Amino acid sequence: MLTSTVLATLRSVTPEDSAFLFALYASTRAEELAAWGWAPAQSDAFLRLQWLAQQRDWSLRFPGAEHHVVLHDGRPAGRLLVARAEDAEAWRLVDVSLLPEHRGVGLGTHLLKSLQAEAARAGRPLHLSVRADNPARRLYARLGFQEQPNPEPGAPSVAMQWSAPSR
Repeated sequence: MLTSTVLATLRSVTPEDSAFLFALYASTRAEELAAWGWAPAQSDAFLRLQWLAQQRDWSLRFPGAEHHVVLHDGRPAGRLLVARAEDAEAWRLVDVSLLPEHRGVGLGTHLLKSLQAEAARAGRPLHLSVRADNPARRLYARLGFQEQPNPEPGAPSVAMQWSAPSR
């Protein structure tokens, strides 16, 4: 687990982060693609198309979302993308991704608890969507996110919401 002296910091994404963000995305799909048995060039082409489609989709659905690189010990370890529109009833955790070597060590918990504290101060619930087979789903549940009826029946993802406890 992370000690209290080793915490994540955030910085805004810059155009120079593109290669890192692609490598991060690819790391989240590595196990899936390995099962398909594709040649490396075929996998890379597929991943690049999927990554570009995801970026376009998110920029259209969540304009103005805050996009950060997660730094651990000063080095890129992941990303955090949060839509915090002032006029929205809830904030949206669009994505939190970590490189494999930073998963399961408390970094994600630290990021989510920090975001929950901010949302509580702002009086906003947090919404997210997670693939049903994603191990992070257990983390979200442990941190108090509740499953919600999915607006897209049959979708491979689960809608979840967290609200600050009443005072």
